[in-house]
Formats: sequence, structure tokens, C-alpha cells
Amino acid sequence: MISIKGLRKKFDDLEVLKGMDVEVKKGQVIVLIGPSGSGKTTFLRCLNALEIPNEGIVSIGEESVHFNNKVSKQELLKLRRRTGMVFQNYNLFPHMTALENVMEGPTTVQKRNKTEMREKAVKLLEKVGLGDKIDYYPFQLSGGQQQRVGIARALAIEPEVMLFDEPTSALDPELVGEVLKVMKDLAEEGMTMVVVTHEMRFAKEAADKVIFMDGGYIVEEGSPQEVFEAPKEERTRQFLNLIQ
Repeated sequence: MISIKGLRKKFDDLEVLKGMDVEVKKGQVIVLIGPSGSGKTTFLRCLNALEIPNEGIVSIGEESVHFNNKVSKQELLKLRRRTGMVFQNYNLFPHMTALENVMEGPTTVQKRNKTEMREKAVKLLEKVGLGDKIDYYPFQLSGGQQQRVGIARALAIEPEVMLFDEPTSALDPELVGEVLKVMKDLAEEGMTMVVVTHEMRFAKEAADKVIFMDGGYIVEEGSPQEVFEAPKEERTRQFLNLIQ
């Protein structure tokens, strides 16, 4: 489903990703953990070309982009269309209702039929528990509700992979659970997901594989049991001792 080989990314003289190799099977949930500045978010943004890698090969489904060569806009768009992205800060359009936010991408970018898309958007909002909020504007919604609209919006383009960049980090603690529940439901339905999070409980309960990153490298990866209960690397143990 996803194959990443030799991924490198630099910002000026700072190399943030130093040659990452990652494989994700269809239906797997991969959770990236690690200290701030370890390269987790940059890695995620490279998967859908919001950041352009300096080197490496990114393959999602049948699309494969070789960043060692010059990459066309068409290649980048093909990669992006296979992924749905959920950001830390919800990035909803403030002048649009929840329903309009979910419909915007498919109808404007993908030129899909508005009547059909409205029906689909209503179902997606119902799926994330917001069927009674379709005509609400973002300012009328809690942070957790806005983030769930963001998840519905990402799902509306029918992605093969969902990417989550610390989706609960901007939420009050009591609102975290409602977003994690939606993510767990998606995992149980077989959605392929790559998640950057500080929510270790989610990682333990929902991940098929946990990747611990530090300094632009993959330090350790394995099942939640392997990484959390019997880490092989001292750096992993140090990190987990600070957060658990």
C-alpha cells in the first residue's frame, strides 16, 4: 500500500529526515511517536507532497514518485489525491457550514456532482457523530467537533490512506476522546492510517506498528507490545520513561 525508500528532507542546511524506509500494508495503522523536532510531521507531510522531499521514493497504491528526479505537478497531484490529511489546527473555512466544508474539496477540486456529494457529506458527518450539526459554522462548534468535521472532510475525497498530524494536540483534554473514538472506528473498518500523536493510549490500543523517531531517523519500530513493553533501544526507553 505505502512504500517509502531513502526519504530525505532538508530545510536550508538542516537535514530533518535522514534516509527513512517505511512499509505500510493495506489496512494497517502506523503510529509515529518521538520528541518534538524528530521529523514526524515532516515525514507525514512528505507522504502527500505538502513538503517536497530532496531524495527518496514515495509509493502509495499504484502511484510512485521518484524525488531524486524532477517531479511534475501532475505527479504530486496524483499522490495527494490518494491521501486525506487531518491537521493539528482544523483549518476549516470559517464562512462555510460543516456541510459546505465537507463538500468543498470534492465539488471544487474533483468536480463531483453537488447533489450526490451533499448526500455523501451528510452521511460522513453522521459517521463522525455530527449529523445534527450540518448547518453549524465552525465558530458554533467545539474544538473536538471541528476536528471531526476535518476528518469527514478528509474522508470526502475517498482517500486510500488517512494521514493524521497530532489531531488532538489543540484540544482540551475532555474533547480528546471523541476524536480518538472516530479514529479507532476508522481503524476497525480497515482504513489505512499513518498517525503522528502524543496519545500513547491510542498508539497502544489502535496501532498495528509503532515507529519511534528521533533526530530524523527511525530509532525503533515494532508492535505496540514490543515498543512499549520491551523496547530494544536505550533512546526509546529514555523517551518512554519521560512520557509514561
